[in-house]
Amino acid sequence: MNALQLGFAPKMKPVSPKRAAIVAALDVGTSKVVCMIARLEPRGAQDVLRRRSHSIEIIGFGHVEARGMKSGKVADLDAADHAIRQAVDIAEQSASVHLESVAVSISTGRLGSERFTASVDVVGPSIRESDIARLLAAGSRHSGREGGIVVHSLPLGYAIDGVHGIRDPRGMLARHFGLDMHVVTADIAAPRNLMLAIERCHLSVEAMVAAPYMAGLSALADDEADLGAAVVDMGAGTTTIAVFSGGRFIHIDGFAVGGHHVTMDLARGLNAKVADAERIKTFYGTVVAGMSDERDMIPVPAMSSDSREPPQVVSRAALVPFIRPRVEEILEMIRDRLAASPFAAEPQGTVILTGGASQLTGLPELASRILGRQVRVGRPLGMSGLPEAAKGPAFAVAAGLLVYPQAAHLEHFEPRKTRQVMTGSGGYISRVGRWLKESF
Repeated sequence: MNALQLGFAPKMKPVSPKRAAIVAALDVGTSKVVCMIARLEPRGAQDVLRRRSHSIEIIGFGHVEARGMKSGKVADLDAADHAIRQAVDIAEQSASVHLESVAVSISTGRLGSERFTASVDVVGPSIRESDIARLLAAGSRHSGREGGIVVHSLPLGYAIDGVHGIRDPRGMLARHFGLDMHVVTADIAAPRNLMLAIERCHLSVEAMVAAPYMAGLSALADDEADLGAAVVDMGAGTTTIAVFSGGRFIHIDGFAVGGHHVTMDLARGLNAKVADAERIKTFYGTVVAGMSDERDMIPVPAMSSDSREPPQVVSRAALVPFIRPRVEEILEMIRDRLAASPFAAEPQGTVILTGGASQLTGLPELASRILGRQVRVGRPLGMSGLPEAAKGPAFAVAAGLLVYPQAAHLEHFEPRKTRQVMTGSGGYISRVGRWLKESF
């Protein structure tokens, strides 16, 4: 019985802050498959990216067009399998390593957040690790939704006798001990089939994690995460949102509309092939027309395969009526979801756009107007050896998967079916103790 059948996504073993490691990331999206391999080296305390315990050096990179995927889900198992193999093979060859496992992102399956509290009475005069273990166990019993899996389980803070916001409660005097926890859940079908496609490539899934959380790990500056920020990952088939506050990941949301829908609108408007519309959108796409855009002419290949038919020619400004309405629709959906999230309580919070669809000219300005927030485009931060082609917002999720081993210790997971039978030196309580020692 694998992790998904037990009700939770695979969890990565945290990397030791004193040891180097080789890690691999696999981002299987609607339009592209990216595999990155990196060497993590312990580093001392620094003024920037303070939460990272390791430096990250990219040693392998593979990037191919996705096939067999629709809105982040596997639609053709054989085609998805083939694309994953290609990307992994390219990365392995460039890094001269052979991969056995990868960390994988997911952006679909109705990703959603649950926030809940749990409390226990303290047995002795002060809080011990056994009290923390009982509290985490009590909280975890409430996590997850029917027919879904737990993707992330993150303690946000503890409460002692009604006083909230405690980071490390061990040794403190208390009678009542409480916990505030953020749990990310997803429907099981999409992750299960993605895991199947990856395992058919003779790879094990070391961790399965939420895409916008990974984008935040790679693209957020420390102050943004502390003061409040929303990371919006605009992919081809999905748009997902992660909210951060106080340096913690506190909320997730998303919907199945993305850049591919803009491409389809453009293809219909220009009467062009989808592949040609995607190329035109990538190189010339804009949501606002300038003076020069009326003069910039773009050839649009004919739909027919008849080479004698000349291409039509349109101005760059003529693309706006086909692109802007769908982009405005996506931004309005983002606005509504942010308004219903904890981000609404952060009036000065910044919105960071990542994903391939965020690269349209004029998008940050349009987003700032519709969202009523400061908006910037996010890119992977603090990584050496990153190829020039992978330094943009389209690769923020894949880069974040390489940061994640340094944040994995923050999470708490236990197999639902086995919580009641784990005892002894290798059981549940002892593992919680080890988790606490790594977390604080």
